[in-house]
Amino acid sequence: MSQSVVVPAPDTVTLPLDWIRSQFPALAQTMNGSPIAFLDGPGGTQVPQRVMDAMTDYLIHSNANAHGAFATSQRTDEVIAATHGAMADFLGCNPNEIVFGPNMTTLTFAISRAIGRGLLPEDEILVTCLDHDANVAPWLALREQGIIVHTVDIHPENCTLDLKDLISKLNHRTRLLAITYASNAVGTLNDLPTIIQLAHDAGAWVYVDAVHYAAHGPIDVHQLDCDFLVCSPYKFFGPHMGVLYGKREHLERLHPYKVRPASDVIPDRWETGTQNHEGLAGMTAAIEYLADLGQLVSPQVSNRREAVFAAMTAIRHSGEQLCQVLIEGLLQLPGITVYGITAPEQILWRLPTVAIRMTKHPPAAIAKTLGEQGIFTWHGNFYALNLTHRLGVEDQGGLLRIGLVHYNTLAEINRLLAALADMDLTR
Repeated sequence: MSQSVVVPAPDTVTLPLDWIRSQFPALAQTMNGSPIAFLDGPGGTQVPQRVMDAMTDYLIHSNANAHGAFATSQRTDEVIAATHGAMADFLGCNPNEIVFGPNMTTLTFAISRAIGRGLLPEDEILVTCLDHDANVAPWLALREQGIIVHTVDIHPENCTLDLKDLISKLNHRTRLLAITYASNAVGTLNDLPTIIQLAHDAGAWVYVDAVHYAAHGPIDVHQLDCDFLVCSPYKFFGPHMGVLYGKREHLERLHPYKVRPASDVIPDRWETGTQNHEGLAGMTAAIEYLADLGQLVSPQVSNRREAVFAAMTAIRHSGEQLCQVLIEGLLQLPGITVYGITAPEQILWRLPTVAIRMTKHPPAAIAKTLGEQGIFTWHGNFYALNLTHRLGVEDQGGLLRIGLVHYNTLAEINRLLAALADMDLTR
């Protein structure tokens, strides 16, 4: 069951940045004599040494398929069970409500097809303008069986969801709302408790894409009362895999596409094929890293769930501070447009993921110039296709995305701002 958690007071917690950065070997890399600034977190974070060690150790000592009568297979079973427990602690649920897969996209297509089996022509699904296409395309695919898919609009001036538009589109035919926890492109944080309640009041399930949010703040799926939630460990300091939470009653009621000999017991019935066992070992190590961080920022915690929640709460507060500094600096530079929330009083409703455009330079050119200086950022649409079309930038090269996570520093932000200021002086 979901446990009560101890939350560190935001105004008294400071992240131990030196300890944090010492855990990530990649952060020691240099380029042309300068440290690399990894501002590419939304595309995938760096990993602690312990994640690599756990994956290597699995391949040396436990490499086998599951459910065998010999030692390495039995160790593999233990790894699988341990990772279900670790992710349950990360998300605040029961281990048998956790499903592993190769990535969030594959898991979402699997769930959409399973849900689609029970839908009727003219049933409706809602997607949003804020979402990554991995939480749009799987639902659009159901149109082939007569399902109607509507898109909830945004307020383009600050890239926040238009709740009035959402309310107007929810009705007795709405079966599911697919929505992001936070935008992977512009950092907008959705008011999920309010949105989930609205959807449930209309009789709809809610499928939450937490891939981007998971690195930035605590998650409690039972408290949220979402029906499904997906995330990807490689976005929160682990290996390339996908994770799905589903309410037990849904996972038991829905029928997955699977091979006949596969188990009918949850969560096994949803975990098709042989899993990435070394990835699972690395995933547990990533959660243990967060638990250790939680012990440092909140020594009073008494179990792993509390420790992880404490770590993610402290990370959330740190992100708010970094985000404020970054946005204030960007707004002082001429020729730069910042997309999304910029008002200081609304900073709690965004993450430190900031998208910009420059008057003089297209996003690809900015990313290239910064990359040559050892400052790594992303450019393009980041698969948030509905959003870049809505903002009118899809045909103009999209956006430049600056993505901070908890191992980034004020010095890296200042270095980025100086590089952008220098670029503004050139044509």
